Amino acid sequence: MKAAVLNNNKFEIQDIPRPLLDEYENGAIIKVIGCGLCGSDIVKIRTGKAKDGAVLGHEVVGEIVEIKSNTNFAVGDKVVLGHHVPCFNCIYCWGGNYSMCRHFKSTNIVPGGFAEYIYVSEEHLQNTVFNVNLNLSDIEASFLEPLGCCVRAVKRTGLKDGTNNLIIGLGSIGILMGQAVKALGNKAFGCDLIYERVCLSENFGFEKSFLIQEEGLVLNEMKNYAPFGFDNVFLTAGSSRALDFAVNAVRDGGKILVFSSTKDNLAGFKNNDIYYRELTVMGSYSPSPMDLEDSMELLESGKVHVEGISEVYSLERLNDAVNDTLSNKIMKAFIKI
Repeated sequence: MKAAVLNNNKFEIQDIPRPLLDEYENGAIIKVIGCGLCGSDIVKIRTGKAKDGAVLGHEVVGEIVEIKSNTNFAVGDKVVLGHHVPCFNCIYCWGGNYSMCRHFKSTNIVPGGFAEYIYVSEEHLQNTVFNVNLNLSDIEASFLEPLGCCVRAVKRTGLKDGTNNLIIGLGSIGILMGQAVKALGNKAFGCDLIYERVCLSENFGFEKSFLIQEEGLVLNEMKNYAPFGFDNVFLTAGSSRALDFAVNAVRDGGKILVFSSTKDNLAGFKNNDIYYRELTVMGSYSPSPMDLEDSMELLESGKVHVEGISEVYSLERLNDAVNDTLSNKIMKAFIKI
């Protein structure tokens, strides 16, 4: 089968063995229709975490072509999925930290979504695979997992009704994060360095978004909407500069939710800011099956919209999609297989 295989930080289209259901006790073979290009895929390439020979991609929508399972899925079902499954029975799962579960980290689809076919296990079918309703397009369905990440992040903050929330970074995740915040009955504000993204966010229901040019002026303007600072700040921009901005924008006693990595991993929040202002700084990483279920409900109900976020690329143009994302030419790519 055809797949995009990583070699020297570039994808090469190669012919690799197709996964065979007979090699596994249970599960399904899915013919991939398309797969979203996640920012984490790009980070893995840039940091060397993805080794040569890897097939990346996990935001998969496809059709079941073979199945051996105790679930109700059948051949011909169009499905979308999450790629990790927790054990539900360890210290991490008991504490609600499902994405820290060692079983979660060890499970995955085979080989990866940038291929014509993948294998998913029985426990995936039981926990993280969902039928795609007719009202969702392939691209819309592919947002199940990234939106699930945002749902998880919003839950982590324990939002109360009517809070003012700031999303720093209005890429695809920032847009989804703001909509998840609003879907749970709260106000979403945004800010970014890119004018087009500031304008786009207001099309997705943000109360107000701010173009960051001179930080002091922007912070003063924000006081018109959140005089004491924002109750929660969601950090979705992978920039060290954004850390200080988040601290300056959050109110005393507020929360900063980190959903991004920084390139150098050297910057950090200042101890005294956290101590004297009683700030809470927390991270959020990846969704549980329950978050994926909530994500699907938000997509199916139309409470979250994703039109206009993704651009379609062929598998052969996957490298172009990576480069165009890095250069901010596009916000997100959907790779048509």
